[in-house]
Amino acid sequence: MAKTTKHYAEVRFGQIHYRRAEPSQPKNNPPLMMFHMSPNSGRIYETFLGKIGESRLCIAPDTPGFGDSSPPSHPPTINNYADAMGDLIDALKLRSVDVMGYHTGAEICVALALARPEQICKVILISAPIFTDAELHEFRAHYTRDQLTQDGSHLAKKWRGHLHWAGPGWTMAYVAEQFNDALRNPSIAWWGHNAAFNFDMAEALKRVNQQVLVFNPDDDLHTQTCRAAPLMKNGRIDHLQGWGHGFLDVHTTVACAKVCAFLDDGR
Repeated sequence: MAKTTKHYAEVRFGQIHYRRAEPSQPKNNPPLMMFHMSPNSGRIYETFLGKIGESRLCIAPDTPGFGDSSPPSHPPTINNYADAMGDLIDALKLRSVDVMGYHTGAEICVALALARPEQICKVILISAPIFTDAELHEFRAHYTRDQLTQDGSHLAKKWRGHLHWAGPGWTMAYVAEQFNDALRNPSIAWWGHNAAFNFDMAEALKRVNQQVLVFNPDDDLHTQTCRAAPLMKNGRIDHLQGWGHGFLDVHTTVACAKVCAFLDDGR
């Protein structure tokens, strides 16, 4: 397993915190940058980093305002998040980069691929948030800013939500490790979902020229992700039947093999 280390870099919103893993001997593969879902952090990739980091340099940043990264001064857009990740790419002096993103992170991938078409090589999306108007209304109503309660009942509600969507094999211990990140910065934790719901994923995905692989696990965006197929110029969907949230921890080796097969194909 590759060793994972933690670092900071300066971006337009302040400091960005990121996890880094890489092979003991340099490889010729482009680096892989991985963006997390909201309201989590790069911690969701921690187990996966140890495995995928054996094959290439891997970077898993905390989105600005989440984890240990400095927040923006106002609610950002997906393009704002993508610009900050571009700053990180520049700060690390990376040339060609592959990207991978989970839910909100998938939208950041697409925005970054459009903003830097010559630099972003291949794109991996874990789910594609493509909503109907009715679904968008429902999701907006559900993912509002946290209403704190004196008796802590809001914490129990959030915990039940995490357990509800935990995939097969993702134990309470795994869920608990991620749960802490969802509780941080409660006054701005809704910013990630707000940005995601204001981003037109369908229209953006149509304009992506890079090769795209979409993982579609059995999670809360399974139906929406199926809509990506006819929109992609050069992409395909891998339906991960029986996998749910946490599959990067539960099916680490298989997931890594799928990612490497796609990234290494034709190189």
